[in-house]
Amino acid sequence: MIRRMNTILYCERWEATVAFYRDLLALSVAHERDWFVEFKLGERAYLSIANAARATIASARGDGITLSWQVDDLAAARQMLQNSGIDCTPIRTKWGAQLCYFHDPEGHRLELWQPIPE
Repeated sequence: MIRRMNTILYCERWEATVAFYRDLLALSVAHERDWFVEFKLGERAYLSIANAARATIASARGDGITLSWQVDDLAAARQMLQNSGIDCTPIRTKWGAQLCYFHDPEGHRLELWQPIPE
């Protein structure tokens, strides 16, 4: 049984990416070291940003990575992002949900989605 989940993104644009998640998305910092910051996403889910210059793993530069997060109010979340200067795609429908995409400074794609009520 998995007790805790942590996704680690290795970033060349580490400072800008940490600021993006901390300051623009307002995620809570759970743990911080000089080259590694862990954000709490939920009760047992975390996202960490590691400085690729200090790690043994290179940055994927966003290639092949999408972070997909369900939200309660997609339109409000998208508006908050746009008000913070983050470019988002228009809301569209896919697989029984409404969703939009945006990117962090390292190029990782983030998807926000909300199920369509039945």
